[in-house]
Amino acid sequence: MFDGYDSCSEDTSSSSSSDESEEEVAPLPSNLPIIKNNGQVYTYPDGKSGMATCEMCGMVGVRDAFYSKTKRFCSVSCSRSYSSNSKKASILARLQGKPPTKKAKVLQKQPLVAKLAAYAQYQATLQNQAKTKTAIPVEGFSWGNYINSNSFTAAPVTCFKHAPMGTCWGDIAEGVRVEVPNTDCSLPTKVFWIAGIVKLAGYNALLRYEGFENDSSLDFWCNICGSDIHPVGWCATSGKPLVPPRSIQHKYTNWKAFLVKRLTGAKTLPPDFSQKVSESMQYPFKTSMRVEVVDKTHLCRTRVAVVESVIGGRLRLVYEESEDKTDDFWCHMYSPLIHHIGWSRSIGHRFKRSDITKKQDGHFDAPPHLFMKVKEVDAAGEWFKEGMKLEAIDPLNLSAICVATIRKVLADGYLMIGIDGSEAADGSDWFCYHATSPSIFPVGFCEINMIELTPPRGYAKLPFKWFDYLRETDSIAAPVKLFNKEVPNHGFHVGMKLEAVDLMEPRLVCVATVTRIIHRLLRIHFDGWEDEYDQWVDCESPDLYPVGWCQLTGYQLQPPAPQSSRDSQSSSSKQKKKAKSQQYKGHKKMTSLQLKEELLDGEEYSFLQGTSDQESNGSASYYIKQEP
Repeated sequence: MFDGYDSCSEDTSSSSSSDESEEEVAPLPSNLPIIKNNGQVYTYPDGKSGMATCEMCGMVGVRDAFYSKTKRFCSVSCSRSYSSNSKKASILARLQGKPPTKKAKVLQKQPLVAKLAAYAQYQATLQNQAKTKTAIPVEGFSWGNYINSNSFTAAPVTCFKHAPMGTCWGDIAEGVRVEVPNTDCSLPTKVFWIAGIVKLAGYNALLRYEGFENDSSLDFWCNICGSDIHPVGWCATSGKPLVPPRSIQHKYTNWKAFLVKRLTGAKTLPPDFSQKVSESMQYPFKTSMRVEVVDKTHLCRTRVAVVESVIGGRLRLVYEESEDKTDDFWCHMYSPLIHHIGWSRSIGHRFKRSDITKKQDGHFDAPPHLFMKVKEVDAAGEWFKEGMKLEAIDPLNLSAICVATIRKVLADGYLMIGIDGSEAADGSDWFCYHATSPSIFPVGFCEINMIELTPPRGYAKLPFKWFDYLRETDSIAAPVKLFNKEVPNHGFHVGMKLEAVDLMEPRLVCVATVTRIIHRLLRIHFDGWEDEYDQWVDCESPDLYPVGWCQLTGYQLQPPAPQSSRDSQSSSSKQKKKAKSQQYKGHKKMTSLQLKEELLDGEEYSFLQGTSDQESNGSASYYIKQEP
């Protein structure tokens, strides 16, 4: 094991690497004019009564149609993009005439001439600023610094079965020894030394070189799945030299004896660890495969899309009719939103036929066995029926669980669901959930678990009461026993850090935190953003990843929103939001007897009364069947 040890001495000092930085793009000046078709001039924000201008994309429209309480942005996408480091790129994208997002469809797009004039003035302003002062570099985000400075804890890799190494992580923990490059060295060749894991955060490990004892001065973070991390003994078998760091080289005269003593009985990585990492990052989906995926402009139907790229199991799908390949959709290969060709017809789901009559050269249908399988259900007996009421996560506002109705029962256990009070007359905003989906809940779920239930839009009788609403609408609640009651022992705890997809802008993977746990349901908060951007996500969602996933797969990670973006949201907005949440809290918690008699119509089921978020992390079910 120690044959690779080399006691080379060094006199020169080592060089340390610094994080890459990039030039900060200045925000759009507040006095930048935007010209409309009628010749009127608006500024950011525009002061015309009843109108507003998006501070990100420049769209002008009805103020009430704009996003969030501040009405500064036309959509969630613009709100998030505003504080990123890509403002300049976003302006260029607008000049290319890219279409607005779905929520911005009601807005009027500005003429290209006006955009060109505005952008020219913006560029001139940047040039003038460059002459007078130097641009301030923006430091890159570092998970290690973020966790160290705040004493955060990250969700373990074993919580993410769909992620690389999620099912074969093994006993990797604090104290495990590895062989890593020695950066405290001035030799012209690459040399290695042994280090121990001091702290583990997802794929990232805080390492300390052997011999430093309690000295943390040279501790460093690295991705444990990286190509430079090896099990102890790798240097000996590979003929690589083991050289002690220069800072401690004087401490011992016999380093081989020191290593033998320190490493006896210690754990290291499995010898085939790197092979397992490589195998777990092989993905069956390939470019040019055709799939059926939800139509992001009409959730009630699917369309044909082609796999354009695969990164870490995430697919960039381009809708088949998109000639310039800009009409795309991001999702994971295990997402419930994608299916094999012919799926829609087989279950009776609405489908938009492509104008392309035949497959393009090189395109081929993805084999059905590649897609995530849903559990088989028995719809022969008592089953969901059209008109039944339930509670469901709104796919257009994932921070809300809403009053909903089953609008259509499809084959193989699939249901078309609409959000009460906000449905389109033609059903174009219905969405498809499987009967076993963790995103639908029985009537009373929010009440029992102290979650704010969003009542139907325009419903005047507040606080909302299910009993009154069912009587008023002459409807019945879907039976509790039809819902998925399985709760896996997922391992998440409140406060854990992770990387999560912003499902309202699914190309983005962001720094996030678990803030609530209700059985298998996780409340995901995006660090640096207001709570209104939070999203309810299932514990087994393929859109959640361990810390370090982006670095491992080469995907771009969105850091927490900067302080300036947070400060821009006024305290008055927060007070209004708080007042609203209090308004919808609902009446006193219902008792099990009320639920049994009025909701379940005699069925012997009641809700599990678990009040602690931490206690909800277990294998228990949502409900307990009462003994007669």
